[in-house]
Amino acid sequence: MSLIEFIAYAKANPGKINYATGNTTGIVSTAFFSAQAGIEMVHVPYRGEPQAIIDLVGGRVQLLFASSSTSVPQVRDGKLRALVTTLAKRSQLLPDVPTIAEAGMPQFSVTSWAGLFGPAKMPPEVVQRLNKEFGAAMQRPEVVAAMDKQAFVLLPSTPERLGAFVKEQMESYRNILRAAGVQPE
Repeated sequence: MSLIEFIAYAKANPGKINYATGNTTGIVSTAFFSAQAGIEMVHVPYRGEPQAIIDLVGGRVQLLFASSSTSVPQVRDGKLRALVTTLAKRSQLLPDVPTIAEAGMPQFSVTSWAGLFGPAKMPPEVVQRLNKEFGAAMQRPEVVAAMDKQAFVLLPSTPERLGAFVKEQMESYRNILRAAGVQPE
């Protein structure tokens, strides 16, 4: 089933597809996807992706935006089918799976990311040292190889750039959720 076929099925069967979420990115991604596709699905929240994957494999839910670390092994074992990736270019882990843009939704723009955070009042010299050491670690071949296996792109940054990026992402998530009609609980 392609993404376009899934959307057509969902439109023909409003409210009959259960979707799982196991983290914030999954919630935002599914809300944005549903709003952009014009489909109605039933939200089944989970405390984490591993529990959601179990129910997806078992057929109790029919859709999940999942990270590569929890989903790729299931796809490779034939237990799940990947419809798309949300990456800007095809994943080296699943090269035959189209990106969501290639599949017909070029406006979709939610991607998982991670950063290193510490207490708000951490001394600046400690922040700088951690940033320097973390940046150096991201250059190590074994770290690069481990991240490549999970389709993570390493982008060394600075505390200031990470702070600006977090603010940008928060605003983007607010706008996406507002447009999708998602309200805080």
